[in-house]
Amino acid sequence: MDGIETATDSLERHKHLKEHPEAHHARRMALLIGILAASLAICEMGEKSAQNNYIAQQIAVSDTWAFYQAKSIKADIAASQAVTLTALAAHGNDAAVGAMAKAAEARAAKEASDPAGREGKAQLMQQARHQTEARDHQLERYHLLEIAVGALQIAIVLASVSVVTEIVGFGFVSLGLGVLALIGGVAVMALL
Repeated sequence: MDGIETATDSLERHKHLKEHPEAHHARRMALLIGILAASLAICEMGEKSAQNNYIAQQIAVSDTWAFYQAKSIKADIAASQAVTLTALAAHGNDAAVGAMAKAAEARAAKEASDPAGREGKAQLMQQARHQTEARDHQLERYHLLEIAVGALQIAIVLASVSVVTEIVGFGFVSLGLGVLALIGGVAVMALL
């Protein structure tokens, strides 16, 4: 190749680059979209985990309250039996009926509160309240992670818009929103 051909070739390449500039912005946005997508996947895993924990806690709360209601009914029946048997024993002076009345009173008291077995009404109510707090905590985590996931999805859309429109501002907004959403999502998963 002589000097004229080299110069002509160089001018043609320069003209081609001028007409079709290298897309540094598009490459940067593609990288940002990839990072945002990975962040989205991580936050969605945390979101699904919180949702599953919430559902499991809801089932436990429902079971405990159902058990509490059953204990309540048993305690009421035993208390009614005790009152009826006590009245019969007092009316007929029957020692056997009196013993049955005392046994029914003891059953009613045990159904109402059983600290040793942890299955009395009082203990079940306390257990259900703690489970309700744990369930509500998981629901709060789920909602916060839902916000982080939504923000990451919006950040991905903004980065895509930045590539199409070649408006760099959309890329910066996308980056900022993505960073905030990722930090928030990781904080919720780690701290809550």
